[in-house]
Amino acid sequence: MSRCLVTGSSDGIGAEIATVLEGLGHEVVRHARDEAKAALLHDAGAGEVVVGDFASLASTRAMAARLTSPFDVVVHNAGWLPPEGPRPVTQDGLERTFQVNALAAYLLTALLPLPSRLVYVSSDSIARGRIDLDDLQHEAAWTADSAYADSKLAMTALAFAVARRHPAVRSNAVHPGWIRTKMSGDVAPLDVAAGADTPVWLSTSDTTATGQFFHERRVVRLNDQAYDLALQDALVAACAALTGAHL
Repeated sequence: MSRCLVTGSSDGIGAEIATVLEGLGHEVVRHARDEAKAALLHDAGAGEVVVGDFASLASTRAMAARLTSPFDVVVHNAGWLPPEGPRPVTQDGLERTFQVNALAAYLLTALLPLPSRLVYVSSDSIARGRIDLDDLQHEAAWTADSAYADSKLAMTALAFAVARRHPAVRSNAVHPGWIRTKMSGDVAPLDVAAGADTPVWLSTSDTTATGQFFHERRVVRLNDQAYDLALQDALVAACAALTGAHL
């Protein structure tokens, strides 16, 4: 039995990943953004639940500090799809999409003891993404679509950077598919079971793959920037500067 953390697991794909892992006999810690969502999980019979708002560096650090027992698997599933409108900024003064989707995953990876497996739930939107080290916060120009795609590309590059730095850890990214959730809406063709399949497989199978991007249990390559070693290192350095935490 493995001890697993699944972020963003109060609903959607994350909730399904947690449920499937529990059904396979693993101990799962679920994550909720706030106490109200945590209460709903407890009312539904969930076991251990940890609270952390990834739009706050302080809240993310506090969440990591509460997780005193190491994990075998961490699934970085939490994500945010911004609406069109003004560029969203957190209380930390950072562009919210980048902070929630990429920087929070970096910070948790840096603060928690390394598990044997890391699964970063990304998106095929990275195919149109771009990492601009001079403007990670999209201060020059911002659209919801570019902010989301770029943040998921940054998350993917960070997953690959961890794989390089820690060869004993199986660190991979995954596109779960276009799934019917509150993020994607009812028009998406696939259900949450399909979205959870490859993340659960990466969490539990005997695959030795690391530093790869998966879709439907197969390796795919969608954006060459994610594999650029110098860019990975520069991105890690930028995240360290923003958070004060080092891999």
